[in-house]
Amino acid sequence: MKTDFFKYQAQTTPHPLAMEISHAKGSYIYDTKGKAYLDFVAGVSACSLGHAHPKVVNAVKTQLDKYLHVMVYGEYIQQPAVDLSKLLAKHLPHPLESTYLVNSGTEAIEGSLKLARRYTGRSEIIAAKNAYHGNTMGSLSLMDYEERKQPFLPLIPDVKHITFNCDWCLNEITEQTAAVILETIQGGAGFIEPHADYLTKVQQRCNAVGAVFILDEIQPGIGRTGKLFGFENYNCQPDIVVTGKGLGGGLPIGAFTASKEMMDCLSDNPKLGHITTFGGNPVIAAAALATLKEITESHLMAETLEKEQIIRKHLTHKRITEIRGRGLMLAAFMENAALTNDLILRAQDQGLILFWLLFEPRAIRITPPLTISNDEIVKGCRIITSILDTL
Repeated sequence: MKTDFFKYQAQTTPHPLAMEISHAKGSYIYDTKGKAYLDFVAGVSACSLGHAHPKVVNAVKTQLDKYLHVMVYGEYIQQPAVDLSKLLAKHLPHPLESTYLVNSGTEAIEGSLKLARRYTGRSEIIAAKNAYHGNTMGSLSLMDYEERKQPFLPLIPDVKHITFNCDWCLNEITEQTAAVILETIQGGAGFIEPHADYLTKVQQRCNAVGAVFILDEIQPGIGRTGKLFGFENYNCQPDIVVTGKGLGGGLPIGAFTASKEMMDCLSDNPKLGHITTFGGNPVIAAAALATLKEITESHLMAETLEKEQIIRKHLTHKRITEIRGRGLMLAAFMENAALTNDLILRAQDQGLILFWLLFEPRAIRITPPLTISNDEIVKGCRIITSILDTL
């Protein structure tokens, strides 16, 4: 299988981890030799309820017996997609009630940018330095990392960058601005939380000049920070909220939600302002609906904050300089990038899955399933500290 993987499947890096997967359940992934790996990454924040959660699996199986794809998005009424959109509206503040379901987080970002430009009639987009919103052409255009962008130029025009958490930089938001798009918590940059009332000030500035305020909740959303949406922690409300990753319960999904008035702009002048064949797929929507119900109807979100404290208590070591983030969206910083790299690779050898962050080479990602047990957290932390003792 490994030989065929390298020969036939496109690679994203020269040196993938290349673990050969047999199956996964709960907080563990198993390789083809039967070795179990405790998962501290959850598919990069995607597997909110762990692996093969019975409620998600049952929802998928039930829908499989009814119908799969029947028509391109938006033409036929399909119960799973309707119920998912309705439940999202129930848990979002007014007037965020209309959801466009797509196939991935980056597609949801693309749709939100189109919606903002269509709604305002403006073209300028303002994003943050060190932001990551995906890797398709529009999402990539929001990045300020020139080394990553250069091979794909030209990207979409009229994108400016401000410094996250810089109040003075908000003067860059003007009546020429169509949208300001920010990650509620900066992910690839090192799980950087917004200061004090920073996001409130961004919202106020957008309101003052008529710009659309977009928050990327692809990582912090769906319960990972102790609230269903990360922005609920920071006294603000976006005009468009973008979700993905953890919403699907392990299946591919993205969504952007806005007011009905705003979202209607994509349905006319021109018609098909955004279109997707498989968005709102009934099997995936059924999985997402089961995931969202479980997170909102259980104690998982409250437990997320308790589990954060367990991690902070047990993940103490002289070679860990700090732990950033909130809930189960945490980044542990090492003294240097080489130490981080060694730790991640040695942890896999010892049955613990860790991962890197995109722009911050000193940090290890700690984003386990929300369903991880307290004992599993302690076990993982002990593996990390025992490895650091030897490095």
